[in-house]
Amino acid sequence: MGEKKPIVLISSYPPRLCGIATFTEEAREFIQKVNKDREVLVISHTDGCGKGVFPLIDNKKLLWWKPVAEKVKKLNPYVVHIQHEYGLYEYVDSRGIGDRNSGFLELLGAISEFPIVVEPHTVHGRLKSHEEEFIFRLCENSDIVIFKNDYLKWRLNWIFTQKKWKLPKNIMIIPHGARPDMHWDKKDIPKLKKQLGLDKIKHLGQNLVGLVGWIQANKRWDILTSMWEEISEEIKNRTGQSWDLLAGGILRDDAHLQDYIKYKEGLALLEQKGLAHYYEFIPRGKIFYKVMAVCDFIVLPTVDETQSGTLARIIALNKPFITTAPLEGLTAQTLESEGGLLFTNKKMLKEKVIRLACDEKLREELSCNLKKYLKNVVSWEVIAEKYNEAYRLARNHKLKGIEIDIPPEF
Repeated sequence: MGEKKPIVLISSYPPRLCGIATFTEEAREFIQKVNKDREVLVISHTDGCGKGVFPLIDNKKLLWWKPVAEKVKKLNPYVVHIQHEYGLYEYVDSRGIGDRNSGFLELLGAISEFPIVVEPHTVHGRLKSHEEEFIFRLCENSDIVIFKNDYLKWRLNWIFTQKKWKLPKNIMIIPHGARPDMHWDKKDIPKLKKQLGLDKIKHLGQNLVGLVGWIQANKRWDILTSMWEEISEEIKNRTGQSWDLLAGGILRDDAHLQDYIKYKEGLALLEQKGLAHYYEFIPRGKIFYKVMAVCDFIVLPTVDETQSGTLARIIALNKPFITTAPLEGLTAQTLESEGGLLFTNKKMLKEKVIRLACDEKLREELSCNLKKYLKNVVSWEVIAEKYNEAYRLARNHKLKGIEIDIPPEF
């Protein structure tokens, strides 16, 4: 294992309660599976831990990147694969002024002798000037930059064209991975409900609509809860079935406390009427999948582009879903997978929830589409091989001077 140069990941890492930390933990597992002859090591923030994890990033310090660069040089990697989100690497001074990730660019410069692949998780179509500049510099200082979907790349091309900048030729599209090994048959659902203790909730019906994940202001659970009584009554009138709402998750950031309280109050009223249940749990690990698995379909009423991790789990379970549009990557994956329905206002959400609850054949069709999409496009087994291709391109560029020329989509 130690004979070949290691793959070094740089990222936040568990036990930190962070979507990118969880993403990296899963990515590492499958990168290791397709690279059995190499170690896959992690340089993390100071709260990361585990075998092969080096907790060195302390971005409370201006020069946080120096010990990271030193460790990279000691490890002498096959490739450096960095997960990027602005907050993970932002240094904020005593006046509260951030460095706009200049330290991150310093890190790239300090380790430029090695092949570098960077996977930014915060790219969108409404870039501010400093974000445009950062992405341009990021592409200049990396061998390969990974975007999650084609939309982000062709939108960036438009943004850069307006500035008379050229689109970088080293942007590769690799979607957010999803586990291929988290699936339960219908016959297993009663057992799952028992494991979760849901069999003890006497009013909870067999048919469940799920609201699952971290509870934050932008997740807008209240959009659905405010209409649920009316929706469930309409479903019962049409089908004779009793459908209930299962809301599962917990608060992650105290900045969203007031919204958390508001969402829970709405759920409490529904619980009193026997129409819903709030299930508190930390949305990570196997339990995240189990809570989703007992639902017939999932609703993601988010108003911000922050749901790729939740959507990856929905896809892993082949669960039909309903989500907000237009929301860039979220909408793109809904269209590409043909596994979900989209809404743009409350009326549409109500109609789509009723439609999906009343049409078992449609649920089966969407689930089948997600199964194909998982197997062929976003399974971590597929994604890990795409990462390996990115690593090869990065190494050929850095070590052999072979130019990278990945064409634009349009």
